[in-house]
Amino acid sequence: MYTEYYGFSARPFQLTPDPEFYFDSQTHRKALAYLSYGLGQGEGFIVITGDVGAGKTTLVGHLMSTIDRVHIEVAQILSSQLGAEDMLRMTAQQIGVPTEGLAKGDILGRIERHLIDVALSGRRSLLIVDEAQNLNSSALEELRMLSNFKLGEKCLLQIFLLGQPEFRARLNYAPELEQLRQRVIASHHLGPMNPEEVEPYIRHRMMRGGWSGNPAITSDGYWSVYRYTNGLPRKINTLMSRVLLHGALDGLSVIAADDVELVIADIRADETAESEQMPYMPDMPEPHRHETVASPPYATAPAQAPVAAMLVPEMASTPVPDEMPITAQVVPPVITPSPPPPTEFPTSERPPAPAPAPASAPVTDFHMLQQQIVMLTAQVEEQDQALRRLLALLIEWSEGGPMDAMVNGIKGQAVS
Repeated sequence: MYTEYYGFSARPFQLTPDPEFYFDSQTHRKALAYLSYGLGQGEGFIVITGDVGAGKTTLVGHLMSTIDRVHIEVAQILSSQLGAEDMLRMTAQQIGVPTEGLAKGDILGRIERHLIDVALSGRRSLLIVDEAQNLNSSALEELRMLSNFKLGEKCLLQIFLLGQPEFRARLNYAPELEQLRQRVIASHHLGPMNPEEVEPYIRHRMMRGGWSGNPAITSDGYWSVYRYTNGLPRKINTLMSRVLLHGALDGLSVIAADDVELVIADIRADETAESEQMPYMPDMPEPHRHETVASPPYATAPAQAPVAAMLVPEMASTPVPDEMPITAQVVPPVITPSPPPPTEFPTSERPPAPAPAPASAPVTDFHMLQQQIVMLTAQVEEQDQALRRLLALLIEWSEGGPMDAMVNGIKGQAVS
């Protein structure tokens, strides 16, 4: 929208890297010198690192627009989240070597023959790998092996590696990259622009986009841009796109610090709102669900197991009929337990059942849990049989059996 309002012929602050908008800042000028020097050597690795949005891709694009492409064959890999063999196949495809159905050895042979043919034709081969921080060590080692190809004393392939600051630290200190480190002939880290370079950078890009002086930007406006962006090109582009849109919506012909600060406040408000939203949760694998084992109906009867054990523990092995009529309002007699339980309870109270483990407790061993379930089930069955036997004796007593006979019967059961 602001392009039409201010009469731009192209968007001056687009985020897509465009060599046409390259700005020769101090740090970019130094990096370009390293690239040109390394390119003149015709061998080894040249490494350029910098923060996200520092202008690495734009820098290399500008270099490529200035070299003689007739005498240099350039291949570029933009997606570097590749393993060793994938990197090899991608390299082959970028230089025009088919790889379908070929083993790794055959691919290497075809790449070498292609590089030899290029060298014999009087040209050189250059491979540019962007986002090198995403490469694993095996993929980097594969690139190092490709740099070993020679025709006599002439190196057949030169490689540019572009990456973020973490790649620079990894390359400098990782022991497994020692051999690759020895092949680096030039390197440079792209830093942000200086404060005095922000105004020339903005004016340069607007003039490239067809700027005719409208809108004008005040000195304090440029300073506000620097304070927010710290001289990082991509952040400047993002901010200035919003500033020009704000100017077009408000019909501004002069943009001052207050206007820039207003846009910065809006951006920060948007960032705060996004941070307060529910964070993105990646899809997680479904946790292993253990099959729920249904408890038998009698397992929920209050204090069945402790009562049977308190009366006569040996009764657990006494068989009882599957079905037994139960008379309501049965009052059990007071019987001295033998052997005594660890904790004495009043006759009218039954000890509480053990508290079950929390349902949310993590299960660390499924097989152990299965064994525990089997053991608990067996104990419940034995205790149920003992309780049934006790109830049968209580019913017999309630129907008129003498007390002494019932007690003698219980003792006799224990003895047998």
